[in-house]
Amino acid sequence: MTKKLLLKDVARLAGVSEMTASRALRGAAEVSAKTRAKVEEIARSHGYVPNRIAGSLSSQSVNLVAVVVPSLNSFVFPEVLSGISATLADSPLKPVVGITGYDLEEEEEVIREMLSWRPSGLIVAGLEHSESTRRMLQQADIPVVEVMDVDGDPVGHCVGISHLEAGREMAELILSRGYRQIGFIGTKMPQDFRARKRFDGFVDALAAQGRNLFDQDLYTGDSSIQTGRQLTAQMLNRSPDLDCIYYSSDVMSVGGLMHCLAEGVSVPKDVALAGFNNLQILQGMPLELASTDACRRQIGERAAQIILQAGKSAKPIPHVLEILSPPIILGASL
Repeated sequence: MTKKLLLKDVARLAGVSEMTASRALRGAAEVSAKTRAKVEEIARSHGYVPNRIAGSLSSQSVNLVAVVVPSLNSFVFPEVLSGISATLADSPLKPVVGITGYDLEEEEEVIREMLSWRPSGLIVAGLEHSESTRRMLQQADIPVVEVMDVDGDPVGHCVGISHLEAGREMAELILSRGYRQIGFIGTKMPQDFRARKRFDGFVDALAAQGRNLFDQDLYTGDSSIQTGRQLTAQMLNRSPDLDCIYYSSDVMSVGGLMHCLAEGVSVPKDVALAGFNNLQILQGMPLELASTDACRRQIGERAAQIILQAGKSAKPIPHVLEILSPPIILGASL
């Protein structure tokens, strides 16, 4: 385990007193800009986070669990938060949420600010972080749980699914049902690392059976039903021989279905559709869309359980790596 860096260590590395280092990190006017910049850079490069809790509380933590997610615009992360909140409900701990917008620099700032208040635990979506963020997470003397993804190098505890494997399994299912002219429509590419991994797994599984994508659209913007509808129309106009489209999210596949219904395109007779997440929005659709259940609430519940378990232990618990198996929902669109 990495030795926790203290303020006195930052001061020593910067060649200043501990008081000067403290003032520099607080942005005090009496510290020169040159000294402040030097102290801040040393703190950042070593993963040190200043403590916002003053006085007698300085060595304690507050009854908050920091939860850092890319977005609340989609239907995905609110269900993770619901699992966290429900699990913490009977404890003194309560979640507080930070949003990163799929931006690693923003994630770094959000996590630095949250850690400065000394929460009792931190739950963060994803395994990809800036180097400074990784150092902060390694230095944090609280339980850190990375969630949603297991394809990478966790800093501490980790609960999620393999998105590479989820993509592979969907490709194998689509091929097994006789589809050959297959397209892919993805959003937030390449910022959404998990969507990219599903795409990579999907393409790899097609290649393993001698197939390439017939068409693809890697859209950089957000998922929406309208965008799914527009991109599906464009792809089918561009590639009328397509017989199946795999989407990076259910929101997009719903848009695809809306286009097909409006244009008299039969699903799955003319074109099959499949998405990802098994969102609640799929319930009540005119046609049940194929999807993969990403175990979102279960992931949130398990992450919160790890935070609670660690809080009850007198010493750090061994790192947990929990890989969930996301089932495919066949629906009626494949």
